[in-house]
Amino acid sequence: MANRKILFVDDDERILTSFERTLGKDYEVSIATGGEQGLEVLDSKGPFAAVVSDLKMPGMNGIDFLIEVHQRHPQTVRIMLTGFAELNTAIAAINKGEIFRFLTKPVENETLINVLESAIGQYSLVLAEKELTEKTLRGSVKMLCEILALLRPEVFGRTSRIIPYVRQLSKAMNDEDPWITETAALLSSIGYITVPDRILARINKDRELSFEEFNIFCGHVDVARKLIENIPRLEKVAKIIAYQEKRFDGLGYPNDDVCEVLIPLGSRILRVVLDFDRLKSNSNSEAEAYTKLQKIQGVHDPKIVTLLGKLLGSAAKYRLRKVAVEKLEEGMLLGEDVYMSNNNKTIKVMSKGEEVSSVAITYLMKYRSSLKIKDMVTIVEAL
Repeated sequence: MANRKILFVDDDERILTSFERTLGKDYEVSIATGGEQGLEVLDSKGPFAAVVSDLKMPGMNGIDFLIEVHQRHPQTVRIMLTGFAELNTAIAAINKGEIFRFLTKPVENETLINVLESAIGQYSLVLAEKELTEKTLRGSVKMLCEILALLRPEVFGRTSRIIPYVRQLSKAMNDEDPWITETAALLSSIGYITVPDRILARINKDRELSFEEFNIFCGHVDVARKLIENIPRLEKVAKIIAYQEKRFDGLGYPNDDVCEVLIPLGSRILRVVLDFDRLKSNSNSEAEAYTKLQKIQGVHDPKIVTLLGKLLGSAAKYRLRKVAVEKLEEGMLLGEDVYMSNNNKTIKVMSKGEEVSSVAITYLMKYRSSLKIKDMVTIVEAL
């Protein structure tokens, strides 16, 4: 059902009462007697399809008010009411504030209704486009993650393990774009499909790389960045990925002058979490891995390292539960490794801590009989 909520803002209470009386049957009308009160109503009763504001009001004028509306709720359509003598000011306001329409006082009821219906149509169109874009982006991200899960299941398992840490640190750091940071974390390892197994093995075992091996390894950053930057509206994601191997002191990859807080926040979070997961995967407990992480100099943002320690110290308690393969759902976390047996060979197909994906469920269901995959797997649940 279309949003038909309209907010009228004017310092003349008689005009507001008139709008309520004449339009209340066809629209969900809210009123405010000034810009400051209008913003309060906007946040408490929104979202509104349209906001209609007088131009001249004491305190915050109509131009500044509608610009603020646009910043807080960019999908809401903005309409300005003005006297004829204020026409030039209204035109300037349209150019400055991206205002949808302006109406001169006194406005006829039929004219106002036509404009409101156009505004509601515009609002619905913008929302539909936004929803389509978000679905396209989510679909693209999911497709790339599933490709990684198929080609590099061990790498995808690590990606699944780091997501809870990334979410918590993003929130703790007051990240302005948490979805962007999480998406970057999901796609950060997509370039690993080009890294030779021998180099990945050395990285996972915390062994030093030669200069040539280091350059080959860092190539995964460029591969991922080039893939992601071709997807519309993921430019910030691509930049986070481009700097995920950058040290806090400015050394590392890429070789430029960017350092410390000039490195994207998402990149700094990723560097901390990825290194912590690598240390923990080398048969270390969380406490041991964190202690080793603290001792590394110049690589990580100290504030993020400190926050990670606090998160580990206040971590929620968990329990393990057995679940039948056919009962697995996307997003569940594995509490143990999953193996398959074939021709007297045992191969690990999923890792402890990995987040279950739709691809993984399909794979397990398809091959659990022929490859002797256990009917029950262990998952982790928060208490």
